[in-house]
Formats: sequence, C-alpha cells, structure tokens
Amino acid sequence: MNHDTFKGFCKLVYDKSGIALTDSKESLVSSRVGKRMREIGLGANDYEHYLTLLHNDARGEELIHLLDCISTNVTSFWREPDHFELMTELCKKWRAAGQTRFRFWSAASSSGEEPYTMAIMAYEALGSGVDARILATDISTKILEKAMNGDYDEEKIRGVPVPLRDKYFTRAGARGGYEYTAGEALKRMISFRRLNLSAPPFPIRGPLDIVFCRNVMIYFDNGLRERLVREIYRVLKPGGYLFIGHAESLTGLNTEFKTVKPATYLKKK
Repeated sequence: MNHDTFKGFCKLVYDKSGIALTDSKESLVSSRVGKRMREIGLGANDYEHYLTLLHNDARGEELIHLLDCISTNVTSFWREPDHFELMTELCKKWRAAGQTRFRFWSAASSSGEEPYTMAIMAYEALGSGVDARILATDISTKILEKAMNGDYDEEKIRGVPVPLRDKYFTRAGARGGYEYTAGEALKRMISFRRLNLSAPPFPIRGPLDIVFCRNVMIYFDNGLRERLVREIYRVLKPGGYLFIGHAESLTGLNTEFKTVKPATYLKKK
C-alpha cells in the first residue's frame, strides 16, 4: 500500500467513524485491509481498487466490513473495577430512595464483557421488582454478534468471581476446554445495537442513570470528543454519572460535567 492510498483509507475511516489513524498505524491498516481484500477475492496489491469500491459502496455494506476489521476491541470483565463498585453503590442508593426504573448505556460495548458486568452488578444491587435495562452499542457488527451470543472461554471469564460466574453463566465442554455462556437473565436486560459515536445526535431519549463510555475517546480528536460528551450529557438524568477510561480525561473540553474523581463525572442537578 503506498502512502497516498493509506491516507485515503485514513480519511475514509475518520469521516465514517471518527477514528483518527496516525502514520504509525500504516502497517496495521495494510495488514487488516489486505485480509479483507483476500476475503472478497481481490489481489494482494489491489488497495486502490478496494478504496474505490468503498467510495462507490452506495449501501455502505462493505464500509461496515472495513470498520469491523479496523476497529480495535480490547476489553475484559470487571475492567477498571472501581467503576462497577460505584455503580453498585449508586444503584443501592437510588433503589433505597424509591427509584424503580433504571437505564444504563455501554457506549462502546465491544464483545460484551462490559455490559454483562453491568447487568450482573444491576441484578446484585437492585434485586427483583425493578425495571432495569442496558443499551449496549458498538460500531462493529461483527463484534456485536459475538457479544449477543455471550460465549466466553475460560481465559475470558477468569475475571468473573466464581459465585457470580456460576450464578449467571452456564458451562459446557470438558475439563480443560470449558466455555461459558451468559444466562438468559443477563441477555434479557441488554439490548445490543450498532451505533456510530462519531455521528451525534443519537436516537436515544433518556434519561439515563449511568453511561459507560470507556477507552474509545482516545481514538477521537477533541472536536469529536466534545460533541460526544455534550450528547452524553443530554441523555443523562440530572445526578447521572459518566464513566470514561482511566487513560482518558475531559480536561480541555467545554463541558458542564462535574469531576467526581479521575474518569468519573457527574451531571449536576
């Protein structure tokens, strides 16, 4: 792939997803795009042809495949556990105050570990007799399909405490090769949807209690981060919380959020 063609892919990916690819990603893009080209029968050096195909893709179906292969999906159960601890405290406090309707959003849900962890925490904190729902969104249709299936091998499930694993997942396979599947109780709480975070406003009315938007804004420039944060602010209830990744910050953005602690923000009442 020559550098001008690489820049063409960078512009297309940025325009359609908000993901800003730097020159250091050239070999990664070349490798992943090359794999997709082989899947659809293009030759090893047909990068310009594939780029033209993408620009002429009126239905946008091949563009989705491109974004699937470019997107980085790194996640785990109970990642950054202090967020889930605070979520549990908030749910218990709101429930004790009489709240019975709860709405949460996992804005970059990847392969599902985050929203399934949220669902477990909601069940444990709220008990029965409440209306609790989680919206889980991602730009990758491929990773959303994996998340909806809810299947995880032993390595992936390791972060789940054993009592909760046994309560909320079913196990299949033989010793040394177990696979765990999220139970129907968790799946009923979560709705998985494709959503492009670079294109607000979103078809979400709210009000939401808690939004997890973690480890995705690091791929966006400040202009897009600011638009995304404003949209999250819109859909949160007064007194609602935003959690971002610990490697991220809202510093320097024009936002009305109040900092509670690093990576944790409050929409003031």
